[in-house]
Amino acid sequence: MAFDIATKRIYEPAAKTDGQRVLVDRVWPRGVSKDEAALTLWLKDIAPSTELRKWFDHKPERWDEFRKRYGKELAGKGNAFGELTDLLEHGRVTLLYGARDEKHNNAVALAGYLRERG
Repeated sequence: MAFDIATKRIYEPAAKTDGQRVLVDRVWPRGVSKDEAALTLWLKDIAPSTELRKWFDHKPERWDEFRKRYGKELAGKGNAFGELTDLLEHGRVTLLYGARDEKHNNAVALAGYLRERG
C-alpha cells in the first residue's frame, strides 16, 4: 500500500488539500498559534532525539548520515508509528515541520522512511 504523504512548513497556511496535519517536531514552532497550526496531531515522540537534532544542525552535508541515524531511532518508536499509520490509512497526511530548509529536515526524512516501508 502506497501512503499519500506530503511535507510542509508549519508557517505556510493550512489548506484543505493537506488532509490530516501532523506536526513532527519535538519543539512547538515560534510564532504559530494552535489555531493557525490546524493540527490533527502533534507527534513529538516521532521527532529525532535532541542529541541527533543538534548534531545534524540542518547541515546538508550531514543529510545522508542524519537519515541513517534517524532511521535507527524511528525503528524503536512503535506507538508513534501506530498513530501515524492509522491516519495514513484514511488518506493524505501532511507532515509539518518548522525548519527553514525544505529539503533537509526531519519531516522529509520521516516521509522517505514511511514510503520505503509503506
